[in-house]
Amino acid sequence: MSDTTTPSTENPGFDDMARDIAEVPAVEVIVTVAVNLMSAAAVKLGLTEEGEEHKDLDEARKLVQALAGLLDASATEISTFHASPLRDGLKSLQLAFREASLVPDEPGKGPGEKYTGPVYG
Repeated sequence: MSDTTTPSTENPGFDDMARDIAEVPAVEVIVTVAVNLMSAAAVKLGLTEEGEEHKDLDEARKLVQALAGLLDASATEISTFHASPLRDGLKSLQLAFREASLVPDEPGKGPGEKYTGPVYG
């Protein structure tokens, strides 16, 4: 082991990371965050290969709620081209949540329905 530091290309400093982030359009950041929320919610809903191993409806509810809030808040900023598939994914997650729940929420009370309105299959 030596006390030498790694070159900045292998371990970029804060300034380098901030510069990289500054080059990314806001729409791309919003869509990336939304896709990450969708993926995490799908895992917590048990929709992956491992299924039941990672299923946690309380966690899924939080993720779906956050996704719905993000999409509601950013709808006018990200254009229909980006928003439509994200809304479709959100609706699929909301329906999957409803199906997975032992005691389904009342219409309009499910995760994210505060923002989207009631979701029906």
